[in-house]
Formats: sequence, C-alpha cells, structure tokens
Amino acid sequence: MIILGVDPGSHTTGYGIIEARGSRLRCLDAGAIRTPRDSELCLRLRIIHETLVGLIIEYVPEVMAVEDVFIARNARSSLILGQARGAVLLAGSLHDIPVAEYAPREVKMAVTGNGAAVKEQLRWMVTRLLSLPTEPASLDASDALGVAVCHAMRSGGIASRMGARA
Repeated sequence: MIILGVDPGSHTTGYGIIEARGSRLRCLDAGAIRTPRDSELCLRLRIIHETLVGLIIEYVPEVMAVEDVFIARNARSSLILGQARGAVLLAGSLHDIPVAEYAPREVKMAVTGNGAAVKEQLRWMVTRLLSLPTEPASLDASDALGVAVCHAMRSGGIASRMGARA
C-alpha cells in the first residue's frame, strides 16, 4: 500500500510518501511545499493543491493520511490552517483517494510511544523506522512521514510487529 502523509500548513506543508508491505515500510519521497510568505492566501492554497496533485499523479497513493487541526491560540491562524487543510483534502478527494485524519498527539503516540514527544523525537523515530540514511531535511517532512507511518500502523496491524503501541 502506498500512503501519502501530509502535515498541512499555509506557508509550509510537509509531505511524505511511504510504501507499506507487510511489516516493512519504505520511504518513496518526502519534502516540504513552501509558499511565498508575501503572496496572497489564494495563491498559496493553489501551490499546495497543485503540488499535491502532482505527487498523487506520480505516486498513485491508495490513501492519504492528514494531520488534523490543532487548536491555535489565534483564531485567524486556525482559520487559515483550516483553509490549507481544505486544499489538501480537495486534492485527495478529486482523485478518489480515501483520507484518514490523525490528531498530532495520536501520530506521536503511534510512532514514538509518547503522545507528548517533541518534533525532533518524531524525526529520529521516523528515520529509524524507515531506515533512512539521513534525517528528513525538514521537520515538516518528518511530521508528514510520521502521519503516513501512523496510518500504516493503525490500518495494517503492523504496530505490534514493530514494537510500537497500536
């Protein structure tokens, strides 16, 4: 199964594409979609959407796993993040890809065994679980890979074989 993991953001959206085969996980691609900070929101949303559509066409994922919205202190930030998530969800929906959503705490718990883990702990564990030669270039990419790994563990029952909590 090919899983596209996404960590939405209005300025930087992380993505990670993994292949889950039995208890084996392999990273196919990971990175961050960076949008110009000074550009209009509608252009940033378009860049996020079009880049994800390109990844969907290239890798043909069977499922998209998306990190759910956390409650931001600033209502405007929450609203903008929700719009970025909308661009992400639309990309999956238009290509008939089922979407699974996971809370940040659930991702951290599945991957590290600690729901309060910091981003660097998640990055370290993702690097080990996927046998990556180096850590992902950005925390956004490692977060997205974490969402994809979480989905593989939650949906495929591989958690017990990998030593993580189900």
